[in-house]
Amino acid sequence: MIPFKTDVPTRTRPVVTVTLIVVNCLVFAFQLSLPEESHYALVHLFGAVPARMTKLPLYFAPALYNPLVSAFTSMFLHGGWLHLLGNMLYLWIFGNNVEDSMGFVRFIAFYLICGLAAAAAQTAADPVSGVPMIGASGAIAGVLGAYLILHPFARVHTLLIIFVFIRVITLPAIVVLAFWFLIQLMYGLSPAGTQGGVAWHAHIGGFITGLVLIRFFQKGQRSRTRRSYKWF
Repeated sequence: MIPFKTDVPTRTRPVVTVTLIVVNCLVFAFQLSLPEESHYALVHLFGAVPARMTKLPLYFAPALYNPLVSAFTSMFLHGGWLHLLGNMLYLWIFGNNVEDSMGFVRFIAFYLICGLAAAAAQTAADPVSGVPMIGASGAIAGVLGAYLILHPFARVHTLLIIFVFIRVITLPAIVVLAFWFLIQLMYGLSPAGTQGGVAWHAHIGGFITGLVLIRFFQKGQRSRTRRSYKWF
């Protein structure tokens, strides 16, 4: 199930959302330009490593080795084309309406806080891991959580793929986002949740942070979008 469009209009241009997408793409292009050894070093230096995040003395280390710095920089690194494109697709679809509800400055702060909370959640789940976390997924998960509160009944146009069966359907945001979150919970709470290449707990932590913080970052109380929906 791949969402690709919502029907909620915005009052302002999504400047921050577009800027974040551009910056992520530029950073990924830089990653691709590096030799393999340099790319490996970059990821380990600027990725958020749980084992490093739990060592308090390192918070007073030089800037490039500071865990807080790496928690920020890790949000702009990606592990491959699918990783980047998937994240940017979700940010493009849902970020504009969340940004519209907050304004530029608040949205930047919200996005970064959700990303930090996601890194903290993954660190808490697997504090001894030496594998660096990279990607905007945790911050974007916060955006999804905020969208669920803001527009639970927005119409989300979704590409449904079941083997050779492909169809475009329209679902309420609450169904699409709840389905996404349940997948994260299912894998995150499984015995193998801290293994493999996906930081499931970061997604869970970011999403819950977005759910909680949205009311504090909204510029004003906007009515929820209530729309009918149908399969087609």
